Amino acid sequence: MDIDTLNRETLVEATRPATSAPPKESDVLGRIGNLETRLARTASEIDASQHVRYRVFVEEMGAQLPAETMRRERDVDAYDAFCDHLLVLDRSIEGDSEDQIVGTYRLLRQDVAMANGGFYSASEFAIGDLLARHPDKKFMELGRSCVLPAYRTKRTVELLWQGNWAYALKHGVSAMFGCASFPGVHPESHALALSFLHHTVVAKDEWAVDALPHMARAMDLMPPEAVNPKKALMALPPLIKGYLRLGAMVGSTAVVDHAFNTTDVLIVLPISSISDRYLNYYGADAGRFAS
Repeated sequence: MDIDTLNRETLVEATRPATSAPPKESDVLGRIGNLETRLARTASEIDASQHVRYRVFVEEMGAQLPAETMRRERDVDAYDAFCDHLLVLDRSIEGDSEDQIVGTYRLLRQDVAMANGGFYSASEFAIGDLLARHPDKKFMELGRSCVLPAYRTKRTVELLWQGNWAYALKHGVSAMFGCASFPGVHPESHALALSFLHHTVVAKDEWAVDALPHMARAMDLMPPEAVNPKKALMALPPLIKGYLRLGAMVGSTAVVDHAFNTTDVLIVLPISSISDRYLNYYGADAGRFAS
């Protein structure tokens, strides 16, 4: 993650408090029990989601962010100002909506990215090559996915995907991509899982994408015959495992992100590759958990 791209003026604008907007029940994308998913409505909700990100990325995972963001206990960068922020809220928590945010995703459509300097993932991966091969498709970047520990359940994950799917349908998205992470900065410690990804689901041909040459780290750390698929799947982070269930592929090389204390792979998910099982589950019109 390229911390040097931070722009102070943009950060200030992105986090400036705003007057709360009245509730808009029509923008709720899904509900399961007391959990609800929708886009952030106000700057104060975005600020609260950035605090959730700080709790996960810094307090739990050990990321080292710029001094000002560490002081404010917010994970903030310049992209926050023009991305949409998908939230999961627990409506059973007393207080304002800002107090109820338990999970978040950051969504960036291609037209918005191109109008604002490009995609975040391009700081690590050769996204431009992928886009150039698909001039007729609309891409969307998924990023900054995190859920508070007590809410890392099937219901929360289902709502996040409900929100992503409904958003993608609304905007005519053809394919999604984004960085997904392994903990730590030593790819060798994830040799089994990385090798499994490289040998079984690496993106090829028109969907192939590599890390930037000066950042690329090999993923084929073990020969195919040495990889135990069952053990490899167990070693995958839950988010990456979830992407694979949907039908995702991965880029051919990884990137070590020292600031966030992670080893990143690029997930590539064409809408046409999403398995029928999940299309049927969430609904072709994203109606499965619609309110």
